[in-house]
Amino acid sequence: MNIVIRAATADDEEKTVALWRSCDLVASYNDPAQDFRFARAKPNSDILVGLDNKNNIVGSVLVGHDGHRGWVYYVATTLDQRQQGIGRRMVEAGEQWLRERKIRKVMLMIRETNTQVIDFYKRLNFEIAPRIVMEKWLKDS
Repeated sequence: MNIVIRAATADDEEKTVALWRSCDLVASYNDPAQDFRFARAKPNSDILVGLDNKNNIVGSVLVGHDGHRGWVYYVATTLDQRQQGIGRRMVEAGEQWLRERKIRKVMLMIRETNTQVIDFYKRLNFEIAPRIVMEKWLKDS
């Protein structure tokens, strides 16, 4: 499928968040609309959207970096457009965004409830990295 990929605008928020929800990428502890606005507001992150020939959002990727490693989040394709290369194109666009900023390593995390995507990422040459991820929730003071 031929798509045009561009940086998301504020006007894309509602449709992009709806895409994330439809793909079951939203966790109860994340506000996807806040994630959307936060990523767009920072120089080291952005959201890229893929548009079909009718300007419908059919794919997305949130991409960012810490100066050392790049990360991709919210890789999504509309459910009725899967298996057409859109996800691959979105990941590649995120990787290009990172390359343009001289970031050479890209990371992603997969929730244990979303393991059906592992083969997709393996086909894109991602490898499972043996790591322990620790977390701590910061409470408002």
